Order: sequence, then C-alpha cells, then structure tokens
Amino acid sequence: MPAETDPLIEAAPARHASTLELQFHRFRKNRLAMLSVWILALIVVACFLGPFLFPFTGQDADFDNIAAPVDLFSAHPFGTDDFGRDLLVRVLEGGRVSLTIGFLGAVVAGVIGVFYGAVSGFVGGRVDGLMMRLVEILFGFPYVILVILLSLLFGGGNVALFAAIVFTLWLTPAVVVRAQAQGLARKEFVEAARAGGMTGRHIVLEHIVPNSLSVVIVYGSLLVPEVILSESFLSFLGIGIKEPQASWGNLIQTGTTAMATDLRLLLLPGTLLAVVLFCLNFIADGLAEAFDPNDR
Repeated sequence: MPAETDPLIEAAPARHASTLELQFHRFRKNRLAMLSVWILALIVVACFLGPFLFPFTGQDADFDNIAAPVDLFSAHPFGTDDFGRDLLVRVLEGGRVSLTIGFLGAVVAGVIGVFYGAVSGFVGGRVDGLMMRLVEILFGFPYVILVILLSLLFGGGNVALFAAIVFTLWLTPAVVVRAQAQGLARKEFVEAARAGGMTGRHIVLEHIVPNSLSVVIVYGSLLVPEVILSESFLSFLGIGIKEPQASWGNLIQTGTTAMATDLRLLLLPGTLLAVVLFCLNFIADGLAEAFDPNDR
C-alpha cells in the first residue's frame, strides 16, 4: 500500500520547494484570509487613488451644498458635512493617512524590534540583560503620557504621533525575536559560522534574522492593526491628527458629536475602520496558522 503524500507537497512545484513557499501555499488555502486580503487591497486602492477621481479635495468647501444628503448621482454621492466638504473624499483621504501610518509604523517598529531582539538574544550575557531591562522600563511607561511628551517635544502633528507609536510598539517584536535568537545561537550552523570566522554582525544578518522570519511575519502582521487602532484612538482623543487634515480617528470623533443629527459622519469612517481591522485580524490569523510552527 503506497504511503500517503502530504497534499502541500503534491501542490508544490516540481522543484524542491522552500519552507517559506510551502508556508505561503498553506496561507493561500485559507479562504477567509485570502478574501480579507482582496477586500483590504480594494480599500487601500480606493483610499490612495479614489480622491484623484474628484475635482476637489477633502478640504474644499462647497457653500452651495452644505450638509447635503446622500445622493449617488450628484457631485457629492455621500453628501457633505456642516462645512460643505465632501464626506466620501474626506473619508478616503483620512484612510490614506491612517493606513500610511499603520503600515509604515508597523514596518519601522518591526525592523527596530527584530534587530534589537536578534542582537540581544545572540550576544546574551550582561549585554542581553541590560537591553532587556531597557525594554521592561519602556513597557512600564504610560502610553498616552509618552504621546503627550513627544507631541510637546516635536511640536505636535504627524511626526510626534508616528514617533510615539513606533517608540512603543517595537518592544513586543524585540522580546519575541530575542527568544527565537537565543535558541538559534546554540544551533550547529551558527557554531560552524563562528568557527569559520564569520563576525557576529554577519551571523545576525545572515543566520539569526532570516531564520526568525516565520515568527517575524506572524507577529509583524499583528502590528499593523495595532498601529492603525492606536492612531485612530489618539486622533479620536484629539492628540493625534488634527483638523483640517482628516484621519479615521478624528472623523469618528467628529461623527460622535453629530450622532443625533447626522449619523453618516460616524458610519462611513467607522465602518471602513472596522472592516480594515477585521481584515487585518483575519489575515494575521491565517499567517499564524501557516507560519507559526507551534500551531502545526
């Protein structure tokens, strides 16, 4: 009786497939995660390209159509706000800001955390102890107070918000990668690299970081919704993005003040934010199933 064959191996190309290729193939078999990828891609394209389809920006006021209602066949298909600004364009432009901060912040925080954790776990000893003490101190620092202090330092605005988010969110990837690096530092191929005269910097870059890639992808996918939610929450509180620039956070804050009179101002940015967060969480779950060896 022939031995059973792993369906992942059968579906792989004829040549020897790498572990990363098999993991991505496993991810593509998750229908909910792939549907979330397509929905998220459509929202991203709409936010970044959609505003260019209109002859006005989200800050331009149409004084002849102040607080205009929904009319899909008019110049303002989702109406305007109390200042005559097109609601759809403002929500798309706000989404561009929130998504940019979300993805860029997650990448920067992830890169800092990965290299910090890889160096800490590989070097070990007192250096590792000192580096982890710094992480513990920063973990205990109140998040909102940090944002306020950085806002005062940078004069407020997008730079302060971005710096505060990155400064806080690189800590978790650093702890995760450090644990991975501690195990990899004792592997035979790392000992062989040391014996061959490879420097510590090259070992970290060529062995520790690449072999931590699966864990980095899983935990990095969780950073994006966290950054987007942090930006929206802080902008909602009035600490982050401020008028007249739009973000989903300050649009939702404006919508909550007008719930009794105009629910559109809350529903459109709130719905898009909720859909994006759901998609990112489903994608993160799919990546965890496909990439995290502890889940298989």
